Amino acid sequence: MTNVVVVGSQWGDEGKGKIVDWLSERADIVVRYQGGHNAGHTLVIDGVSYKLSLLPSGVVREGKLAVIGNGVVVDPHALIAEIGRLEAQGVAISPENLRIADNATLILSLHRELDGMREDAASNSGTKIGTTRRGIGPAYEDKVGRRAIRLMDLANLETLPAKVDRMLTHHNALRRGFGVPEIEHAAIMEELTSVADQVLPFRETVWLLLDKKRRSGARILFEGAQGTLLDIDHGTYPFVTSSNTVAGQAAAGSGMGPGALEYVLGITKAYTTRVGEGPFPTELHDEVGQFLGERGHEFGTVTGRQRRCGWFDAVLVRQAVATNGITGIALTKLDVLDGLDELKICVAYELDGERVEALPASQGRRRGSNRSTSRLKAGRNLLLARANGPTFPHRLSNMYDRLKS
Repeated sequence: MTNVVVVGSQWGDEGKGKIVDWLSERADIVVRYQGGHNAGHTLVIDGVSYKLSLLPSGVVREGKLAVIGNGVVVDPHALIAEIGRLEAQGVAISPENLRIADNATLILSLHRELDGMREDAASNSGTKIGTTRRGIGPAYEDKVGRRAIRLMDLANLETLPAKVDRMLTHHNALRRGFGVPEIEHAAIMEELTSVADQVLPFRETVWLLLDKKRRSGARILFEGAQGTLLDIDHGTYPFVTSSNTVAGQAAAGSGMGPGALEYVLGITKAYTTRVGEGPFPTELHDEVGQFLGERGHEFGTVTGRQRRCGWFDAVLVRQAVATNGITGIALTKLDVLDGLDELKICVAYELDGERVEALPASQGRRRGSNRSTSRLKAGRNLLLARANGPTFPHRLSNMYDRLKS
């Protein structure tokens, strides 16, 4: 197995967890390189379900090293809670099988509160993004603003107070604007020191560790969160996540050079879903959309929010192939389409009377886009046809061939 980057080619929830779990059996190291505990998936191993949101998938398999890279924002309290849940299921987690980049940014309670206050304020003005309110965006803002607290900072209690001061200068000014009480310095210090001893044993100079492992021949799997269309640069801005989700971030978010990324696998659902606000050209508000949601069990692992459902959007997937440099695609949930009399694939958009083969980057222009679809007869009992013969069902094969093209 070469070093593989796994990315979602749509808005996330494509079924990456199952693919990553299968690949993790063949890898030596599994690396998370972006996002936080705002995305998750469920792994089923030997009949036991494990729900993960921050920890890499490899942590539940013996003999694998799980790594959280510098591109991830880490809520230390959520991390400890997730470790506790897995340990209650019999999964042993220690520095032997989990390492966290010492320069990873931490999510604090003030980030979660700011996230919520902004969403509440935006709800009143009609500009709501639909975040998970877990503090992911505000933590990334502090990172870019050079006022973040990083994991390594917990190891030096002499320099930590000044860093907290710098961060609070910014956040308390925002809180005054929202009309809420300011945060005391002592409260943040207590929040940090109370978890320091539990998380510091996992800290590691991750770029150096991975470089040594790669040179020794270790097989590395890079596990992405969310999906391409939620990328802060290449997604449906502003209705996106707060980090880069494309494959290139696997290098920046782990400290490895781009040359270490040898294969990019795009996980692609046979239809389209998204959670939260934002454009969705192929969204269905009818019984077919309801059918896809119920048949596909389209509810978020982390939030439990119901996902919006629609037809396969080839325009967006083509964009994902280009922006990620996808080498191969794993098509998931094709069986969910079983039972539909007709399938539709979006092949282009119509904007101001013209055919457009790329989703406009402008939020205003996106509002005027209409989908142009291609229809395929589907037929019922497709899975039964597969079960009764050695070949791929003809109608499903037509669908698969059309998606590939």
